[in-house]
Amino acid sequence: RKGSGMWLFSATISTGDQEKMPSVGLLPGETVVKEGKAAILFPSANEVFYNPVQEFNRDLTCAVITEFARELLAQRGVKVVLPSEQERVVVSLSEETNEAEAQTEEKNGSEEPAVTAAAGERCERGLRVLEGLAASGLRSVRFALEVPGLQSVTANDFSAKAAALIARNAQYNGVSHLLHASCRDASMLMYDMRAKKDRYDVIDLDPYGSPASFLDAAVQSVSEGGLLCITCTDMAVMAGNSGETCYSKYGSVSIKAKYCHEMALRIILHSLDQRAGVYQRYIQPLLSVSVDFYIRVFVRVFTGQATVKNSASKQALVYNCVGCGAFHLQRMGRRTSNGKHMKYSAATGPPVGPECEHCGQRHQLGGPIWAESIHDLEFVQKVLSAVLGNPCRFGTSKRIEGVLSMVTEELEDVPLYYTVDNLSSTMHCNTPSLLQFRSALLHAGHRVSLSHACKNAIKTDAPPAAIWDIMRCWEKINPVKREKLSPTSPAFKILSTEPSFEACFTVREDANPQSRKRHLTRFQENPQAFWGPKARAKAGGGISADLQDKRKKFQNKRKNQITDSSQLKTFPCKKFKQGTCTHGDECCYFHDSEQTNEQKTE
Repeated sequence: RKGSGMWLFSATISTGDQEKMPSVGLLPGETVVKEGKAAILFPSANEVFYNPVQEFNRDLTCAVITEFARELLAQRGVKVVLPSEQERVVVSLSEETNEAEAQTEEKNGSEEPAVTAAAGERCERGLRVLEGLAASGLRSVRFALEVPGLQSVTANDFSAKAAALIARNAQYNGVSHLLHASCRDASMLMYDMRAKKDRYDVIDLDPYGSPASFLDAAVQSVSEGGLLCITCTDMAVMAGNSGETCYSKYGSVSIKAKYCHEMALRIILHSLDQRAGVYQRYIQPLLSVSVDFYIRVFVRVFTGQATVKNSASKQALVYNCVGCGAFHLQRMGRRTSNGKHMKYSAATGPPVGPECEHCGQRHQLGGPIWAESIHDLEFVQKVLSAVLGNPCRFGTSKRIEGVLSMVTEELEDVPLYYTVDNLSSTMHCNTPSLLQFRSALLHAGHRVSLSHACKNAIKTDAPPAAIWDIMRCWEKINPVKREKLSPTSPAFKILSTEPSFEACFTVREDANPQSRKRHLTRFQENPQAFWGPKARAKAGGGISADLQDKRKKFQNKRKNQITDSSQLKTFPCKKFKQGTCTHGDECCYFHDSEQTNEQKTE
């Protein structure tokens, strides 16, 4: 035992100057799970959490940390080396090549540092990584095996069984010289490492549910310019099902809207920035993705009192119309440049009236959310280039390529989005194709892009008035039966106004983005049946019941209704258990007298 309550598990046996890795055998009920370069011992009992569907999450994290290490270690005179990596090329989804960028890349590559760092080897000037909630240690083992330039990896879990399993997995994979298992409360571990000399360069938090309770410790214990990797799987809370719960956890009210998945990303970024600001620190988002049933954000944390003052102007409230879905953002603060100085003042608003100007309905108020860019496109391009240069490195390389390609195409300065099907549903008309609607916006002089967070999303700088004018023009081509519209419906109110311009729906060549033209894997189909969030690990273990058995037991009760009363004898009588059944032997339900006597004895 080392330090204040910290259990360290050593898996190496030292003999002189060399270290031998003792063989690790399988315990009864254990299986070997292989992912990437790692092979993990995993118990059949549900004592330690593992979700195979999150392989994309772990692959993407390895790719991001590798590029982060490449940037940071280059400043320390260390070059990151990966096997099978081809020459670095500048990835551009546009059809025109940028020769200036290519020359810059070649120039940077010519100045090679003297020291090199390879995956699986300990680097004295390398990164110190913490995985706060490691479970089986799969992610940490993959870091040690696949990410070059690491000094140490600490895999922590509050469960003693999980920590022991991490130590065995480190030994099994031969990375005990890099990976150390820890059994502590994650928050207390990070709080103890707040001193500048003790801080981690990378902190990865992937909890079961909300990471809110760990964020305060995380922003304090990450080094200057260090990387935070945060996963949130409580999407029901962040997507508007429980706005009051979202506020209690993240300091922001979520609302039900079509853009809820991107709003969830901006809520967690707002929460991180707010907590960092308490300690005169601020965040710089590198990459934020919303996929499957979770969101994943990668942010760097810096210190600077002057920059922290900009935080208020980076947050915004969201006014969302409950009728037509039009939204407006209200910045929390305002900053204006006054020569060499910056002037800060309160924002003016609101940007909307008591009723929506388009449909006459009321507004919901959500947020505050992060209103700045959620990606660093230059960094995303580097990650994408590395994945394309070594496509065999990850099992989900094609999906990483598709998602990151969409990210590079997104409009940086346009928060949130509309969906074409929701706009058409509001109007009760046929839905225009994605290319037709994008072309209409481009013909009108507006910028437009897709979003990785939603398949039918439209991100555009066009105001809501222009969007509804386009839909009015589309309705003239595909008319609805207005006599069937209620006078109080949003569609009736919107169609009662004539469009201010004539929209053109002729499909333009630039309306189809490169990621769509190339048929990249942007939105993956369900990887397997019942692939969503898995059951939480049980402290006492035990074999978890099969999901199909649970479905048969608790769901679809009305599909196989009992028609023969004699079948009711297989079900116990609830009133008999309570001692209130008056039917006696004539009761159609089963009377278990032995069980009732045992309960009375207890």
